[in-house]
Amino acid sequence: MNIAFIGMGTMGAPMALNLLKAGHEVTVHNRSREKEAPVVEAGAKPAASPAEAAESAEVVITCVSDTPDVEEIILGETGVIRGAAPGTIVVDMSTVSPSATRRIAERLGEKGIRMLDAPVSGGSEGAQNGTLSIMVGGEEADLIKVQPVLEAMGKTITHVGPIGAGQLTKAINQIVVAGTYWGVAEGIAIGLKAGLDMQKVVQAVGGGAAGSWAMINRSGNMIKNSYPLGFKVRLHRKDLDIALDVARELGVTLPVTAYVEQVETGLIARGHGDEDISVIARSIREASGID
Repeated sequence: MNIAFIGMGTMGAPMALNLLKAGHEVTVHNRSREKEAPVVEAGAKPAASPAEAAESAEVVITCVSDTPDVEEIILGETGVIRGAAPGTIVVDMSTVSPSATRRIAERLGEKGIRMLDAPVSGGSEGAQNGTLSIMVGGEEADLIKVQPVLEAMGKTITHVGPIGAGQLTKAINQIVVAGTYWGVAEGIAIGLKAGLDMQKVVQAVGGGAAGSWAMINRSGNMIKNSYPLGFKVRLHRKDLDIALDVARELGVTLPVTAYVEQVETGLIARGHGDEDISVIARSIREASGID
């Protein structure tokens, strides 16, 4: 299939590489053009703009940082909407506002362009290994058409409802992630303060009801107090802001989410915004006198 992929960040670049490995023809574009290089070297074609990338594409995938970026890339003066033909399916795999997603889909629909919102979970490891969990909102018929494309990038692909439902589901995902990471960080702090062998503790509790992706994949960061990038804390804070906006609209109270959002805001202000989300453990370690 002929695919345009826009956004060559930590997630987008390995996702595009997996599409190439699956045999798809891929055209790429990134605002910082140098980030296209590794994917172009692997066989992708570069495009000067989102519109140019979309011109010959059956499917256009976007994977960028925030709602304004998606709006500009899809609807801007050099956006996808200027180059895509009627019948093209735009798959936005960013994490953005559900209401903005619905507005974008409406604008695209006026041009005969289809849209799915398909945010992902699984971190940079999932992007590299093609094992992402993909939450899809939109028409089921459109999902069926792009299923082979998504299967090159993800292991779990779930149609969760109409357009915007994917972003709502991702908001729920990030709410759960916030609570899980915070719980793991608190548990690690207790163990460290007590002088336990935390590798053994993680092995013991990770095999039971406390087991989680965060426990298995990020407890080591929290124990070592070192947070190499997997998913930037500043991006997770952005995601929590989206979740809290949705909660306010629906009249739902999210006290843990609101607290973690404030912790992440403080960490970003102190210069930790580009570290992995597991850096929230730093706050507990410092408050507990571990560091």
